[in-house]
Amino acid sequence: MKSFSAKFAWFDGKFVRSEEAKVPVMTHAIHYGTSVFEGLRGYWNSKNLNIFRLDDHIKRFRNSGKIYSITLKFTNKEISNAIIWLCKKNNVRQSCYIRPFYFVGEYGINLNVTEKAPTHTAIVMFDFGDLFNKNGIKAGVSSWRRIQDISTPSLAKMGGNYLNSILATQEAKRNGYDESILLDHLGNVSEAPGENIFILRNENIVTPPSSSSALEGITRESVIEIVQNEGYKVIEREIPRTELYLADEVFLTGTAAEITPVISIDGKKVGNGRAGKVTKQISSIYSNITMGKNKKYAHWITAVY
Repeated sequence: MKSFSAKFAWFDGKFVRSEEAKVPVMTHAIHYGTSVFEGLRGYWNSKNLNIFRLDDHIKRFRNSGKIYSITLKFTNKEISNAIIWLCKKNNVRQSCYIRPFYFVGEYGINLNVTEKAPTHTAIVMFDFGDLFNKNGIKAGVSSWRRIQDISTPSLAKMGGNYLNSILATQEAKRNGYDESILLDHLGNVSEAPGENIFILRNENIVTPPSSSSALEGITRESVIEIVQNEGYKVIEREIPRTELYLADEVFLTGTAAEITPVISIDGKKVGNGRAGKVTKQISSIYSNITMGKNKKYAHWITAVY
């Protein structure tokens, strides 16, 4: 399938040519990372483009800005409609990634950001396939620790927060891994740079709590509901690093990563070194949901056309 290049973006309430969506060099977000973002996927099933959990993403979008007193000037409905109409404007008929974001504009070098600071809102989209190999990836535990709520709010999807993720990713690539796993400030498992993490051990599915600096991921939340409906027990608790080496299965979840099996950690095989049975089961269910083939979860899907 040919890739597409979106001709249009949405900027402060208007559809503009993508190349015309520009900001001044004194934009506050460029200097200090005062930007809020979300990532959504649109799934093309040969008949329609399905946006996964649109309303839930927009709710988190607004809440992240509230933490930093950064104002989103548009209503949730206006943002949702803008996303849908941008897909139509670009005539998207293949799977894509959608990135809405808002940020502090020209505000000098003032660090006292308030609700009255000028903000801009934009939405862009682009062609997007698999982020990782769906047969499994190799991960390594990072020497960098995940940001902690005692210094930086880890539940906000802020642009500046992801400098932490960049350091961990760079280290993973240098060491020959596909992805890294970050520990929290106590040395317990937190998450990957852009994904939540789950382990299967003793027939229970375990994932770190938000107190371990794990983002309240929407895919994470979806997987918890799916696996519970399939009869598995899900436990949210602290996971010591050593448990990663004892797990029967490990997988990552995220909008970009979807459901990604981890087949080795720090050079040690996870299970038999292949994607596990439970991980493949969850991945298959998730794929059917996003393609609009599972009526039980139809409320998670917003059709564009």
